[in-house]
Amino acid sequence: MTLQNILLSGIVGSTAYGLAREGSDVDRLGMFAAPTEDLHGLHRPKESHVTTSPDSTLHEAAKWCRLALAGNPTVMELVWLPDELYETRTPLGDELIGIRGTLLSADRVRDAYLGYATQQFRRLQGRGDGSFSADTRKRTAKHARHLKRLCVQGFALYSTGRLAVRVEDPESYHRFGEEVAADPDAAVPLLRHYEEAFATTRTVLPEQPDERAAEAWLRRVRRHFYVG
Repeated sequence: MTLQNILLSGIVGSTAYGLAREGSDVDRLGMFAAPTEDLHGLHRPKESHVTTSPDSTLHEAAKWCRLALAGNPTVMELVWLPDELYETRTPLGDELIGIRGTLLSADRVRDAYLGYATQQFRRLQGRGDGSFSADTRKRTAKHARHLKRLCVQGFALYSTGRLAVRVEDPESYHRFGEEVAADPDAAVPLLRHYEEAFATTRTVLPEQPDERAAEAWLRRVRRHFYVG
């Protein structure tokens, strides 16, 4: 994908989590700034560019901010990656990393991460008793791994204010995936545990994100890419 004004991009997904195995896809996520002049016309520029082979998603800066402020787990990874996984890192991108904590809020993190995990669980339940094709079993194990990851990462973010993208003990996630692929109900205890943990743990996050910080950063982006 060729796109101008990329502010921040890197390798995300299974590689970033430490869950990749031979044959795993390499996923990339990034953010770009539309030329400010293009925002004033009758038709707004495209806000997301997605490709496959290679798998890559780039969001326009304003859309990325809206998603992050809503607690979206996928876009949030971009500002918490280990340094070695960044492929493009600009001064404006570094500024955004610097204010990443202000984008967080308790309810939105809980609802987003637990909500995504619950969606994964419903997918698992919809696949029955495990007596399906090898390809379906493989996808089911993958969804189970992501269910566990969302619970673990989301709770850590909720309770500490920090997101550890790379998981501890990756093999335990693979074992969990295989257990759930054989019996989807094996995911129930973990999901219930984290529902209880979120409900009973005092969060360090504020009730609302600081939209002013995101707004100020976005306006700096617009000034930077304005050609008068």
